[in-house]
Amino acid sequence: MRILQISSAASFGGGERYVADLTNSLHQRGHDLYVAVRPRSPLIDQLQIDPANIKTLPLRNALDVQSANELARFVRRHEIEVVHAHMARDYSLAAYAARRNRNTKFIVTRHVLFPLNRLHRRTLARAHRVIAVSNAVARELRHARIAHDDRITVVHNGIDVARFVLEDFDRAEFLRALGLPADCLLVGSIGELRTLKRHDDFIRAAATIALRFPQAHFVLAGIDTSPTSEVRRQLDQLVSELQLADRFHFLGWLDEAEQLLRAMDVFVSASETESFGLAIAEAMAAGTAVVATETEGAREVVDDQKTGLLVPIGVVPRIAEAVASLLAQEEQRKEIGLRAKKAVAEKFSLPRMVDKIEAIYTS
Repeated sequence: MRILQISSAASFGGGERYVADLTNSLHQRGHDLYVAVRPRSPLIDQLQIDPANIKTLPLRNALDVQSANELARFVRRHEIEVVHAHMARDYSLAAYAARRNRNTKFIVTRHVLFPLNRLHRRTLARAHRVIAVSNAVARELRHARIAHDDRITVVHNGIDVARFVLEDFDRAEFLRALGLPADCLLVGSIGELRTLKRHDDFIRAAATIALRFPQAHFVLAGIDTSPTSEVRRQLDQLVSELQLADRFHFLGWLDEAEQLLRAMDVFVSASETESFGLAIAEAMAAGTAVVATETEGAREVVDDQKTGLLVPIGVVPRIAEAVASLLAQEEQRKEIGLRAKKAVAEKFSLPRMVDKIEAIYTS
């Protein structure tokens, strides 16, 4: 099958990991994969397909006529059978390209819970299938009457658990390379530096935890993609105010995310909204105990008290208390991590996700 994935993403996050893993997996299964991205897209380096099959376009916005026409020509020239879009601003461009080619199916994955505007509603009404990455996203789509119920399908994000099998991983050496004590207790988070991720709550919780555990260090991996980097400046200031400068470390973009998750004793997600919580599931796949706020996505991934601990959104003392309880009880921490790893392999594996999406393509 000839399949075109479209993503105008300018940074690499959970949605982009989804596109890369899906594209590479389908390519390995023998399908002909093509990808349309912006120039200098971070996705390009993650793709394992023929570079000749990667099309760069401006993909400026939902009304980018030039990109829409070029996409339509690209679909016709390569006889694309499925056009699959992943970002709201790409939906209308993908729909147009599919509509101009009668035998092409138009598929959308909705990765987030944010509301769509009227243009997107009209566009998605034409989709052959709208894939929701969680039940929470599906509920939002149905509540907003985005598409007919029979066209909305839940396919949970898939985790490539093989990425977290690091047989020769030396935790002490990895921590030393980061400038951290080799024997420290490590509490961390991974995520774009955005206000809705509530990394400030994580930092405030870290200040409380640091008083009880002198050997604990804290890391945050992620970048601020805003034009002014205001969020990073605010977080830096908070770390300074709480006198955590020698204990809290900003790692920026990190290629070795799998190694960092393996090195952590506890992973923290303090977000106020998660449609699924891919970073949470990846931490679980690494066998790391998770403390997450009770977002709709986290509740679908984490079985409270069994595969992780769930706490109320925005309640810093509860976040600190949950993390401290895991740091104080190594046996419980490891047991939760093992159960979490097993749960991800059973419920959220990448092959399972690809199987379901492949079936949608061919149905």
